[in-house]
Amino acid sequence: MKIAVVILNWNGEVLLERFLPSVIQHSQEADIYVADNASSDNSISFLKKNYPSIKIIQNKSNGGFAKGYNESLKHVNADIFCLLNSDVEVTENWLKPIVPFFELQPDTAILQPKILDLLKKDHFEYAGAAGGFIDKLGYPFCRGRIFQSLEKDTGQYDDTKEIFWATGACMFVKRSVFESLGGFDEDYFAHQEEVDFCWRAKNQGHKIYYISTSSVYHLGGSTLSNMNPKKTYLNFRNSLFSITKNLPRRIAFTIIFIRLILDGIAAVRFIFQLRFKHCFAILRAHFSFYRQFPKMLKKREKANFTTKYYTTTSIVWSYFVHGVAEFNILVKD
Repeated sequence: MKIAVVILNWNGEVLLERFLPSVIQHSQEADIYVADNASSDNSISFLKKNYPSIKIIQNKSNGGFAKGYNESLKHVNADIFCLLNSDVEVTENWLKPIVPFFELQPDTAILQPKILDLLKKDHFEYAGAAGGFIDKLGYPFCRGRIFQSLEKDTGQYDDTKEIFWATGACMFVKRSVFESLGGFDEDYFAHQEEVDFCWRAKNQGHKIYYISTSSVYHLGGSTLSNMNPKKTYLNFRNSLFSITKNLPRRIAFTIIFIRLILDGIAAVRFIFQLRFKHCFAILRAHFSFYRQFPKMLKKREKANFTTKYYTTTSIVWSYFVHGVAEFNILVKD
Protein backbone atom coordinates (compact mmCIF):
# COMPACT_ATOMS: atom_id res chain seq x y z
CA MET A 1 0.00 0.00 0.00
CA LYS A 2 1.34 3.38 -1.01
CA ILE A 3 1.36 6.14 1.60
CA ALA A 4 1.51 9.93 1.15
CA VAL A 5 2.17 12.50 3.86
CA VAL A 6 0.19 15.66 3.13
CA ILE A 7 0.96 18.79 5.16
CA LEU A 8 -1.63 21.56 4.97
CA ASN A 9 -0.02 25.00 5.13
CA TRP A 10 -1.28 28.54 5.50
CA ASN A 11 1.30 31.27 6.07
CA GLY A 12 3.43 28.70 7.85
CA GLU A 13 6.89 29.38 6.45
CA VAL A 14 8.37 29.45 9.97
CA LEU A 15 6.71 26.15 10.85
CA LEU A 16 7.84 24.50 7.61
CA GLU A 17 11.39 25.62 8.24
CA ARG A 18 11.28 24.14 11.74
CA PHE A 19 9.33 20.91 11.26
CA LEU A 20 9.71 19.80 7.66
CA PRO A 21 13.28 18.46 8.14
CA SER A 22 12.09 15.79 10.60
CA VAL A 23 9.33 14.71 8.21
CA ILE A 24 11.78 14.36 5.33
CA GLN A 25 14.37 12.57 7.45
CA HIS A 26 11.99 9.98 8.88
CA SER A 27 9.53 9.45 6.00
CA GLN A 28 11.64 7.77 3.33
CA GLU A 29 8.88 5.26 2.52
CA ALA A 30 6.31 7.95 1.71
CA ASP A 31 5.71 10.69 -0.82
CA ILE A 32 5.60 14.11 0.84
CA TYR A 33 3.25 16.89 -0.25
CA VAL A 34 2.71 20.40 1.04
CA ALA A 35 -0.80 21.61 0.30
CA ASP A 36 -0.84 25.40 0.47
CA ASN A 37 -4.04 27.26 1.32
CA ALA A 38 -3.29 30.44 -0.67
CA SER A 39 -0.57 31.66 1.71
CA SER A 40 0.42 35.33 1.53
CA ASP A 41 3.87 34.76 3.07
CA ASN A 42 6.93 33.23 1.39
CA SER A 43 5.97 29.59 2.01
CA ILE A 44 5.99 28.58 -1.65
CA SER A 45 9.26 30.29 -2.55
CA PHE A 46 10.86 28.83 0.60
CA LEU A 47 9.82 25.32 -0.41
CA LYS A 48 10.96 25.68 -4.01
CA LYS A 49 14.33 27.03 -2.94
CA ASN A 50 15.10 24.67 -0.07
CA TYR A 51 13.06 21.53 -0.83
CA PRO A 52 12.68 21.21 -4.60
CA SER A 53 11.81 17.52 -4.29
CA ILE A 54 8.69 18.25 -2.20
CA LYS A 55 5.47 18.10 -4.19
CA ILE A 56 3.50 21.34 -3.85
CA ILE A 57 -0.26 21.67 -4.25
CA GLN A 58 -1.54 25.25 -4.42
CA ASN A 59 -5.17 25.79 -3.48
CA LYS A 60 -6.84 28.88 -4.92
CA SER A 61 -8.22 30.07 -1.59
CA ASN A 62 -7.96 29.47 2.15
CA GLY A 63 -10.88 27.13 2.75
CA GLY A 64 -9.63 26.09 6.16
CA PHE A 65 -8.72 22.55 7.18
CA ALA A 66 -11.80 20.92 5.66
CA LYS A 67 -11.87 22.41 2.16
CA GLY A 68 -8.09 22.65 2.07
CA TYR A 69 -7.69 18.90 2.40
CA ASN A 70 -10.70 18.07 0.24
CA GLU A 71 -9.22 20.04 -2.65
CA SER A 72 -5.63 18.95 -2.10
CA LEU A 73 -6.18 15.22 -1.80
CA LYS A 74 -7.72 15.12 -5.28
CA HIS A 75 -4.15 15.59 -6.52
CA VAL A 76 -2.49 12.96 -4.33
CA ASN A 77 -1.87 9.45 -5.65
CA ALA A 78 -1.74 7.07 -2.67
CA ASP A 79 -3.67 4.27 -0.97
CA ILE A 80 -3.25 5.87 2.47
CA PHE A 81 -3.32 9.58 3.19
CA CYS A 82 -1.43 10.87 6.22
CA LEU A 83 -2.92 14.24 7.12
CA LEU A 84 -0.18 15.97 9.10
CA ASN A 85 -0.22 19.39 10.73
CA SER A 86 2.63 21.71 9.85
CA ASP A 87 3.58 22.01 13.54
CA VAL A 88 4.31 18.31 14.10
CA GLU A 89 7.75 16.80 14.69
CA VAL A 90 7.77 13.17 13.68
CA THR A 91 10.01 10.47 15.13
CA GLU A 92 12.21 7.75 13.71
CA ASN A 93 10.20 4.78 12.40
CA TRP A 94 6.90 6.62 12.92
CA LEU A 95 5.59 5.21 9.62
CA LYS A 96 6.97 1.70 10.04
CA PRO A 97 3.90 0.12 11.76
CA ILE A 98 1.25 1.95 9.72
CA VAL A 99 0.98 0.04 6.45
CA PRO A 100 1.34 -3.39 8.14
CA PHE A 101 -1.51 -2.50 10.51
CA PHE A 102 -3.83 -1.56 7.64
CA GLU A 103 -2.89 -4.74 5.81
CA LEU A 104 -3.34 -7.05 8.81
CA GLN A 105 -6.57 -5.30 9.89
CA PRO A 106 -8.40 -4.72 6.59
CA ASP A 107 -11.52 -3.36 8.32
CA THR A 108 -9.46 -0.43 9.65
CA ALA A 109 -10.32 2.84 7.92
CA ILE A 110 -8.51 5.40 10.08
CA LEU A 111 -5.45 5.21 12.30
CA GLN A 112 -3.89 7.61 14.82
CA PRO A 113 -0.44 7.53 16.45
CA LYS A 114 0.43 8.65 19.97
CA ILE A 115 0.36 12.47 20.12
CA LEU A 116 2.81 13.95 22.62
CA ASP A 117 3.46 17.57 23.59
CA LEU A 118 6.48 19.06 21.83
CA LEU A 119 7.05 21.54 24.67
CA LYS A 120 6.64 18.91 27.41
CA LYS A 121 7.65 15.68 25.77
CA ASP A 122 6.69 13.36 28.62
CA HIS A 123 3.06 14.53 28.45
CA PHE A 124 0.23 13.90 26.02
CA GLU A 125 -0.84 16.73 23.75
CA TYR A 126 -4.30 18.28 23.65
CA ALA A 127 -5.15 17.47 20.03
CA GLY A 128 -5.60 13.72 20.07
CA ALA A 129 -3.39 12.40 22.88
CA ALA A 130 -3.93 8.60 22.89
CA GLY A 131 -7.13 8.54 20.88
CA GLY A 132 -10.43 10.37 20.86
CA PHE A 133 -13.85 9.57 22.35
CA ILE A 134 -17.08 11.46 23.05
CA ASP A 135 -19.56 11.39 25.90
CA LYS A 136 -23.33 11.02 25.64
CA LEU A 137 -23.77 14.76 25.12
CA GLY A 138 -21.26 14.83 22.27
CA TYR A 139 -18.34 16.43 24.13
CA PRO A 140 -15.02 15.16 22.73
CA PHE A 141 -12.17 14.05 24.99
CA CYS A 142 -9.14 11.79 24.76
CA ARG A 143 -7.25 9.12 26.54
CA GLY A 144 -4.62 11.30 28.13
CA ARG A 145 -6.59 14.56 27.89
CA ILE A 146 -9.86 15.64 29.45
CA PHE A 147 -10.68 19.30 28.86
CA GLN A 148 -7.45 21.16 29.73
CA SER A 149 -5.96 18.40 31.91
CA LEU A 150 -3.11 16.58 30.20
CA GLU A 151 -1.72 13.34 31.57
CA LYS A 152 1.95 12.41 31.82
CA ASP A 153 2.91 9.56 29.53
CA THR A 154 3.96 6.74 31.85
CA GLY A 155 3.17 3.97 29.39
CA GLN A 156 -0.47 3.71 30.53
CA TYR A 157 -1.63 3.89 26.91
CA ASP A 158 1.11 1.84 25.26
CA ASP A 159 -1.35 -0.34 23.42
CA THR A 160 -3.52 -0.68 20.34
CA LYS A 161 -7.12 0.32 20.91
CA GLU A 162 -10.22 0.97 18.89
CA ILE A 163 -11.22 4.61 19.36
CA PHE A 164 -14.11 6.84 18.30
CA TRP A 165 -12.22 9.66 16.57
CA ALA A 166 -8.69 10.32 15.40
CA THR A 167 -7.00 13.70 15.52
CA GLY A 168 -6.64 15.82 12.41
CA ALA A 169 -3.15 16.74 13.63
CA CYS A 170 -1.93 13.35 12.44
CA MET A 171 -4.51 11.08 10.84
CA PHE A 172 -3.94 8.12 8.55
CA VAL A 173 -6.96 7.35 6.41
CA LYS A 174 -7.60 5.02 3.49
CA ARG A 175 -8.15 6.92 0.29
CA SER A 176 -11.16 4.74 -0.56
CA VAL A 177 -12.85 5.61 2.75
CA PHE A 178 -12.06 9.32 2.47
CA GLU A 179 -13.63 9.44 -0.98
CA SER A 180 -16.65 7.30 -0.09
CA LEU A 181 -17.48 9.66 2.79
CA GLY A 182 -17.09 12.72 0.61
CA GLY A 183 -14.15 14.01 2.63
CA PHE A 184 -14.54 16.58 5.38
CA ASP A 185 -17.63 18.77 5.74
CA GLU A 186 -16.49 22.12 4.38
CA ASP A 187 -19.12 24.03 6.39
CA TYR A 188 -16.99 23.34 9.47
CA PHE A 189 -14.06 25.35 8.03
CA ALA A 190 -11.81 24.14 10.87
CA HIS A 191 -12.04 22.39 14.27
CA GLN A 192 -13.96 19.20 15.02
CA GLU A 193 -14.35 18.32 11.36
CA GLU A 194 -12.29 15.22 12.15
CA VAL A 195 -14.77 14.23 14.86
CA ASP A 196 -17.63 14.53 12.37
CA PHE A 197 -15.65 12.65 9.72
CA CYS A 198 -14.86 9.78 12.10
CA TRP A 199 -18.44 9.72 13.38
CA ARG A 200 -19.71 9.35 9.83
CA ALA A 201 -17.16 6.60 9.25
CA LYS A 202 -18.38 4.81 12.38
CA ASN A 203 -21.98 5.13 11.23
CA GLN A 204 -20.93 3.39 8.02
CA GLY A 205 -19.39 0.51 9.96
CA HIS A 206 -15.72 1.45 9.63
CA LYS A 207 -13.18 0.99 12.44
CA ILE A 208 -10.75 3.56 13.84
CA TYR A 209 -7.68 2.66 15.87
CA TYR A 210 -4.97 4.22 18.01
CA ILE A 211 -1.53 2.65 17.75
CA SER A 212 1.14 3.50 20.33
CA THR A 213 4.09 2.08 18.37
CA SER A 214 3.99 5.23 16.25
CA SER A 215 4.43 8.59 17.96
CA VAL A 216 4.78 12.26 17.03
CA TYR A 217 5.24 15.56 18.90
CA HIS A 218 2.70 18.32 18.32
CA LEU A 219 3.30 22.00 19.08
CA GLY A 220 -0.41 22.88 18.98
CA GLY A 221 -2.23 26.20 18.73
CA SER A 222 -0.17 27.36 15.76
CA THR A 223 -3.19 28.34 13.68
CA LEU A 224 -5.68 29.25 16.41
CA SER A 225 -4.77 29.13 20.08
CA ASN A 226 -7.22 28.26 22.85
CA MET A 227 -7.25 31.95 23.75
CA ASN A 228 -8.66 32.90 20.35
CA PRO A 229 -12.44 33.58 20.39
CA LYS A 230 -12.70 32.27 16.83
CA LYS A 231 -11.63 28.84 18.07
CA THR A 232 -14.33 29.03 20.76
CA TYR A 233 -16.87 29.96 18.09
CA LEU A 234 -15.90 27.10 15.77
CA ASN A 235 -15.73 24.46 18.51
CA PHE A 236 -19.14 25.27 19.99
CA ARG A 237 -20.87 25.58 16.62
CA ASN A 238 -19.26 22.59 14.95
CA SER A 239 -19.98 20.29 17.88
CA LEU A 240 -23.69 21.07 17.46
CA PHE A 241 -23.37 20.39 13.73
CA SER A 242 -21.97 16.92 14.44
CA ILE A 243 -24.76 16.00 16.85
CA THR A 244 -27.39 17.12 14.34
CA LYS A 245 -25.85 15.11 11.51
CA ASN A 246 -24.87 11.88 13.22
CA LEU A 247 -27.49 10.90 15.78
CA PRO A 248 -31.07 9.63 15.42
CA ARG A 249 -33.42 12.60 15.23
CA ARG A 250 -35.14 12.04 18.60
CA ILE A 251 -31.85 11.65 20.48
CA ALA A 252 -30.20 14.51 18.59
CA PHE A 253 -32.92 17.04 19.44
CA THR A 254 -32.84 16.14 23.14
CA ILE A 255 -29.05 16.43 23.32
CA ILE A 256 -29.01 19.70 21.37
CA PHE A 257 -31.47 21.19 23.88
CA ILE A 258 -29.23 20.14 26.79
CA ARG A 259 -26.11 21.35 25.04
CA LEU A 260 -27.61 24.79 24.41
CA ILE A 261 -28.27 25.13 28.14
CA LEU A 262 -24.75 24.00 29.03
CA ASP A 263 -23.31 26.36 26.44
CA GLY A 264 -25.19 29.17 28.16
CA ILE A 265 -23.59 28.19 31.46
CA ALA A 266 -20.19 28.21 29.76
CA ALA A 267 -20.91 31.70 28.44
CA VAL A 268 -21.73 32.94 31.97
CA ARG A 269 -18.49 31.34 33.18
CA PHE A 270 -16.58 33.31 30.55
CA ILE A 271 -18.22 36.50 31.82
CA PHE A 272 -17.02 35.82 35.36
CA GLN A 273 -13.56 35.20 33.93
CA LEU A 274 -13.82 38.58 32.12
CA ARG A 275 -13.40 36.79 28.77
CA PHE A 276 -16.23 38.68 27.12
CA LYS A 277 -15.15 37.94 23.54
CA HIS A 278 -15.45 34.21 24.23
CA CYS A 279 -18.94 34.72 25.65
CA PHE A 280 -19.92 36.58 22.49
CA ALA A 281 -18.30 33.80 20.42
CA ILE A 282 -20.72 31.26 21.94
CA LEU A 283 -23.65 33.53 21.11
CA ARG A 284 -22.42 33.84 17.52
CA ALA A 285 -21.94 30.06 17.36
CA HIS A 286 -25.57 29.49 18.35
CA PHE A 287 -26.93 31.95 15.81
CA SER A 288 -24.79 30.38 13.09
CA PHE A 289 -26.06 26.95 14.13
CA TYR A 290 -29.69 28.10 13.98
CA ARG A 291 -29.18 29.54 10.49
CA GLN A 292 -27.60 26.35 9.18
CA PHE A 293 -29.75 23.86 11.09
CA PRO A 294 -31.98 22.99 8.08
CA LYS A 295 -28.87 22.47 5.97
CA MET A 296 -27.35 20.13 8.57
CA LEU A 297 -30.55 18.10 8.74
CA LYS A 298 -30.31 17.49 4.98
CA LYS A 299 -26.77 16.18 5.42
CA ARG A 300 -27.73 13.39 7.78
CA GLU A 301 -26.23 10.13 6.61
CA LYS A 302 -28.30 7.14 5.58
CA ALA A 303 -26.58 5.01 8.19
CA ASN A 304 -27.07 2.80 11.21
CA PHE A 305 -27.73 5.41 13.89
CA THR A 306 -28.18 2.72 16.55
CA THR A 307 -24.40 2.25 16.95
CA LYS A 308 -23.35 3.21 20.48
CA TYR A 309 -21.26 6.35 20.16
CA TYR A 310 -20.42 7.37 23.73
CA THR A 311 -17.97 6.02 26.27
CA THR A 312 -19.26 7.81 29.34
CA THR A 313 -22.38 9.80 30.22
CA SER A 314 -21.01 13.27 31.00
CA ILE A 315 -17.42 14.41 31.17
CA VAL A 316 -18.68 17.86 32.24
CA TRP A 317 -20.19 16.35 35.40
CA SER A 318 -17.26 14.00 36.01
CA TYR A 319 -14.61 16.67 35.51
CA PHE A 320 -16.11 19.81 37.02
CA VAL A 321 -18.15 18.20 39.83
CA HIS A 322 -16.17 15.07 40.73
CA GLY A 323 -12.73 16.28 39.65
CA VAL A 324 -11.99 13.28 37.42
CA ALA A 325 -9.14 14.28 35.10
CA GLU A 326 -7.75 10.90 33.96
CA PHE A 327 -9.26 8.64 31.34
CA ASN A 328 -8.53 5.38 33.18
CA ILE A 329 -10.45 6.68 36.21
CA LEU A 330 -13.30 8.00 34.08
CA VAL A 331 -13.65 4.87 31.92
CA LYS A 332 -13.10 1.41 33.34
CA ASP A 333 -12.35 -1.21 30.69
